Amino acid sequence: MERNQRVSDHDDEQTTAPQRVAFVTGGSRGIGLAIATSLADQGHQVAIGSRSKPVDVDERLTWVECDITSSDSVNAAFDEIETTLGPPTIVVANAGITKDMLVLRMKEDDFASVVNANLTGAFRVTKRAVKPMMKARWGRIVLLSSVVGTLGQAGQANYAASKSGLVGLGRSLAREFASRGITVNLVAPGPIQTDMLAALSDDTIEAMAGAVPVGRIGTTDEVAAAVTFLTSEAAGYITGASLAVDGGLGMGGGFGG
Repeated sequence: MERNQRVSDHDDEQTTAPQRVAFVTGGSRGIGLAIATSLADQGHQVAIGSRSKPVDVDERLTWVECDITSSDSVNAAFDEIETTLGPPTIVVANAGITKDMLVLRMKEDDFASVVNANLTGAFRVTKRAVKPMMKARWGRIVLLSSVVGTLGQAGQANYAASKSGLVGLGRSLAREFASRGITVNLVAPGPIQTDMLAALSDDTIEAMAGAVPVGRIGTTDEVAAAVTFLTSEAAGYITGASLAVDGGLGMGGGFGG
């Protein structure tokens, strides 16, 4: 009876977890949409940001225009969310771009624009997000990095640099704000089933899957599950961590074996 009572009490704690306001950048499709949907499933009020409005928006999600390469756009997005839903205390910096090519063909702007969107964009978002979290003395920030940020990848020097930089950014923020009840963590996906991956040839996808120790490509829901945990009440003692969701690929070897 005592054990059953403890289980019941734990269940009550889960069902009474506070409903919070969450903001997911790049939340209109792919990994971002899966994260936003998962957070909505937890009962949170979720806003998604992107440069253009998606054709179909889940009625549980609130869309705001947000261009992460512009501080004015980021600030306006937060202002709108705070007015309609309240200050976000869960923020997931997921939006990013790629401009893949070999370095010998890569222009300086190709490098700078990817770093600006993926790394500086995350800085813009987290800087704007953190003040209301400090006031609330509670916050969860998750930055979406990549296995490429650790392994590197031919043709993705700009992307790998931006994703690697997120680790330094995230861990610095984690140290700055830990005493305010704010955690900052990273999730580093490997190859995931998205529209971007679907555009590759079957042979390339097969080679990627073969390089992953678990022998398959990951799903957006698996990434979303990791993010959802790191934004939960239960993850309050985890900060500055980089959680790989890559089927073991980050242990070494890379796509080339």
